[in-house]
Amino acid sequence: MTQTLQAKEVTLYQLETYFRLQRIEDEQFFREWQDELPELTEAERQRLDRVRTSYFNLLRFPPFLENTVKMVVLSPLLDLADFYLPLFHITPEKSIEIIDDEEGVKVTGKLDVLTLFDRFWVTVIESKKAAFSLEVGRAQILFYMLASPNSDRPIFGLITNGGSFRFLKLIKGEIPQYSVSRIFDLLNPGNDLYWVLSILKRLGQLAIED
Repeated sequence: MTQTLQAKEVTLYQLETYFRLQRIEDEQFFREWQDELPELTEAERQRLDRVRTSYFNLLRFPPFLENTVKMVVLSPLLDLADFYLPLFHITPEKSIEIIDDEEGVKVTGKLDVLTLFDRFWVTVIESKKAAFSLEVGRAQILFYMLASPNSDRPIFGLITNGGSFRFLKLIKGEIPQYSVSRIFDLLNPGNDLYWVLSILKRLGQLAIED
């Protein structure tokens, strides 16, 4: 009998057990968030400074809802990275699943993340969980990345709660392997959104080049 798991409840242990997912700690595995990052213009930096200021203003008036995070923080980032323009697109909400016949396990979920060019996935942690680490969204986004139809090219992801950001890279293959970037946080000195936008631009370049 097939066991059915919900994406929002799936754990890293289950992904590792049923789908043989492995985390790679070799820093050479995921160089895309560090190498050949494009320089930002002064206008882009000024826009990101406004986004950061807006974020801290919203924190003064809780609750900080998930849709508000997308509107105030995430949407400007995706716009500045040109992800609303051709050749990219946003995939509407839909249901997906992955099945492991040998283990008799099926994981299903409602796709409440954004997909860009079928190779980049973004998920926003609900505001009620934002006080926790970004770890609360790692298993869920990895499930969606594993369900991607792409099998021969790297797949990238981003987890954010509006104030913190972490990128992921997954290579499927016979044994799926993934790695993560460091966490970028708006409480850090300066403005970590500069890093986030540069990385988004870089990943967009890679998608077009392939």
